[in-house]
Order: sequence, then structure tokens, then C-alpha cells
Amino acid sequence: MGNQVEKLTHLSYKEVPTADPTGVDRDDGPRIGVSYIFSNDDEDMEPQPPPQGPDGGGLPDGGDGPPPPQPQPYDPRLHEVECSVFYRDECIYQKSFAPGSAVLSTYTPENLLNKCKPGDLVEFVSQAQYPHWAVYVGNFQVVHLHRLEVINSFLTDASQGRRGRVVNDLYRYKPLSPSAVVRNALAHVGAKERELSWRNSESFAAWCRYGKREFKIGGELRIGKQPYRLQIQLSAQRSHTLEFQSLEDLIMEKRRNDQIGRGAVLQELAMHLHPAEPEEGDGNLARTTPPPRRPPAPSSEEEDGEAVAH
Repeated sequence: MGNQVEKLTHLSYKEVPTADPTGVDRDDGPRIGVSYIFSNDDEDMEPQPPPQGPDGGGLPDGGDGPPPPQPQPYDPRLHEVECSVFYRDECIYQKSFAPGSAVLSTYTPENLLNKCKPGDLVEFVSQAQYPHWAVYVGNFQVVHLHRLEVINSFLTDASQGRRGRVVNDLYRYKPLSPSAVVRNALAHVGAKERELSWRNSESFAAWCRYGKREFKIGGELRIGKQPYRLQIQLSAQRSHTLEFQSLEDLIMEKRRNDQIGRGAVLQELAMHLHPAEPEEGDGNLARTTPPPRRPPAPSSEEEDGEAVAH
């Protein structure tokens, strides 16, 4: 299928060997952590319409019964996973719920417009959906990868009713200038399917801002080493670490965690990985390692070097 993004299914941790809770089989070397079949996670973002009755109207409310429960307001601390990403020993991404951290506050699309400047990265979030990233290019518009095409939309339309926030500070790479970020985004409007070099909206938006080829499909050689670590915070004193061969693979797993939600992630880890009680000096980490997988064929439009402004 060339460079076309295909379907991703994440196997439950229940299907993974758990002989040793630290993630290492003493006789067989490192154990496997996760497996993938490729997909485009942004395909599943469309909000679902409310259920309808046979006459096209809403479903009956049950007569004199209690009214249906109202949806709870979106709270990042309830739905999102606190995590950090490391390349070797360098922290390159961090989502923290530490007191005083305002980076995760969300706003309505209309209020978010007042906080955006050209070159900013914007993230739209909603419970049980993949987060959707976009590049704000000015004049109330964003450029984003949506349904296998890079498109230019009004920010309010791209949000699809979800709340959003500016996320310039999640990745710790040095950003390009705002004008270069905007040029990178606008230069790819109209690219679709086999022309795409990014697997999801986050990778595209981050590449526009930081110009790192690691965000592209096949941007890194998988040579057996696993230099990337996704550290998931389980509690104030405990975390669990997954290891990856590429940033592309790690982002896919991180986004999967965002989509299923904090509760489901913690339940998976508690039920199937059984991290050992932390011992003094062990760093409070349990660790697993995803298996290597064949990198997809590079796009004909993919650049070999860092991004340049066109």
C-alpha cells in the first residue's frame, strides 16, 4: 500500500507475556511490550451525532423517568495521561499536572482564538477521541492533517466543537521562527494519501514547528536499538516505562493512551503488567520493550534532511 496510512490496532497488554513484572525474562532477554498494525488514528475523530428515533427526532426520554445524565465537563486531569518522553537521557516532551502548570488548560474555540499567534501549535481534545493537532497560520485559520489530507480550515471548524489549547511547550525541541512554521504548513496544503510524510496530525504539526525529520514516516533508521522511552506516571511515586525504536512509534502509542483515557491505561498496567513495588534506588520504574516493526516505504515527497521554509 506504499505510503498510504493503514489501520492501527493496539493489542491489549493482556496478550503480552508477563513472566517478570519488571519487563525482563531472566532467561530470554527483554520481553515484548506492545504490537501494532498500522492505521491512521485521526480517521476516528468525527463526533457521533445523537441517537435518533424512527421519525428522525430524538429518542424518547422514558416518560416520567429521570432525565438522561448530563455530560461531564472535560477535565484533563481525569482523562489524560501524565507522561514524559526521553531520547536517551534527554527529556524531549513532558505533559505534567504539577501545581501551577497551565499548559493543559482548555478553552472554547472562540476563546482559544484570542490566545493564538501565527506559528502556534494547537491541540483539540475530547474524551475518548484522539487529540487533533493543527498549526495556527493567522486570520482565524489553521493548517492540519485531517482524513489523509493537509487542509486549511477556520480554527472553529477544525475544532469540531472540541475544546483546545496552545501546546508550544509540550515538546522541548528548539522551534523554527513563526514565519518558517507558517510557511512549512502552508506549503503542504493539498497534500494527501501517497504524498503524505506524516502518520497523524500531531506528527505533521510538530514537524512544521520544529523541522525534525524524526516526526516523518520512516524518518529514523530502526537498527535494533531503542533510544526512546515513554514514561507514564502511575502515581506521585511510581511510573512505568515503554521503550521504542523511533519517535514515530512512540507518538502512536502516546496518542492511543490519550484516546482510551487515563483510567483505561492505568487499569491495563495494573491488571497485566503488575509493576513490582519500588525499591529504594531503583528509580521507581517498570519497563517493557515494543518489538521492532518494518518501517513503511518513504513518500516520494519526503525530504531527507531537516525541514526548510519554502
